[in-house]
Amino acid sequence: MDAVFLSRLQFGAAAFFHFLFVPLTLGLSILVAIMETKYVRTGDEDYKRMAKFWGKLFLINFAIGIVTGITLEFQFGTNWANYSKYVGDVFGSLLAIEATLAFFLESTFIAVWVFGWNKLSAKAHAACIWVVAIASNVSAYWILSANAWMQHPVGYTIRNGRAELVDFFSLITQKFAVLSFLHTVSGAYILAGFFVMGVSAYHLLRKKEVEFFKKSFRIALTFALIFSVFEVVQGHLNGAEVAKAQPTKLAAMEAHWETEKGAPIAMFVIPDEKNERNRVEIGKIPGALSMLAYHNTTAAVVGLKDFPKDERPPVLINFLAFRTMVGLGFLFMLLTVIGWFRRNKLEDSPRFLKIMLYAIPLPYIAIEAGWMLTEIGRQPWIVYGLMKTSDAVSPIAASQVLVSLVAFVVVYTALGIVDFYLLFKYARKGPEVAA
Repeated sequence: MDAVFLSRLQFGAAAFFHFLFVPLTLGLSILVAIMETKYVRTGDEDYKRMAKFWGKLFLINFAIGIVTGITLEFQFGTNWANYSKYVGDVFGSLLAIEATLAFFLESTFIAVWVFGWNKLSAKAHAACIWVVAIASNVSAYWILSANAWMQHPVGYTIRNGRAELVDFFSLITQKFAVLSFLHTVSGAYILAGFFVMGVSAYHLLRKKEVEFFKKSFRIALTFALIFSVFEVVQGHLNGAEVAKAQPTKLAAMEAHWETEKGAPIAMFVIPDEKNERNRVEIGKIPGALSMLAYHNTTAAVVGLKDFPKDERPPVLINFLAFRTMVGLGFLFMLLTVIGWFRRNKLEDSPRFLKIMLYAIPLPYIAIEAGWMLTEIGRQPWIVYGLMKTSDAVSPIAASQVLVSLVAFVVVYTALGIVDFYLLFKYARKGPEVAA
């Protein structure tokens, strides 16, 4: 194992762990803001208790997310110094804006929200959580714009042996960045919706605070339904953009080896990366891949064999990650549609409530599969078409990376245990008793 492999493993582990917390933070911030707004408008104390209950779970998740996010940025200096040196002028500007604008705004107002329950008017207090929610999502846009630039670099020029920013506006408004943001935050909103529905289902099954959790469930259901449908539609647009900007990723995620017109999609494939002729395909849909990529069932889709071997991403892991993400996306839409028709008789639907309780982990799996496809599908490039991952690593010994990798795993495991224990403890405990 060399420094490149270990550095990739370390960053991947840190990023995947960090993203266990980010989507719930993004989605819960919006849901808590909606709940508190309903309290301001109606005066119903249940909505105030909701904001406090779900807000407590939001704060637990937010705290761990902050800790794990900071270490990611340090790795650009410790493990990826050559990358930072070569593209820091572009990439660093986005991270700096995220930290100095969105993150500090979010952190300041979250403190005001926590300590301001009895010090601010109801409207002013609700406004604080909306600032937190908006700042959290704006923060996500800057981060995702930086990642989108790695996927599809624009607005730069090579000068003095490094990439330098020349068009900031094109960098933050490029289609790849906008679609990436919409896709990611929609997934986060689905996850938060399923989290709230799952916890609510737990309490409804035990006949505890029935009216309280029926209201919580319905708010989250509406939220998740809207974004489940939107995610499926928007995901199609993402596929078209990937076909344009990253044709090797498209070919890998569909195990598509031969260039052909009217390219099909196989519902299930067992790819053989050594000999593509040995792959097994089941349930082929003629022209579906061409339609996904170019909105034309007869368009030609370039196969992996037409790309150099050293520029092809891994096939099997991308193929499986894509199908996991898409399959779960359709499942979320199905479950929320069913939930919509059962929303007024939840206490009489124990089987559906059990399904929603056990479905809590599924959006996490879908989101992590999506990030796996995003990052592994870009390989062997760290910046697509511009810089290879093997050229980006710091000049350090593999033994040094191994030590820090082990330390990350130990510390992150401990943090994860603490976070999920606290979430489980307070989610199971339920809201404070009404005064």
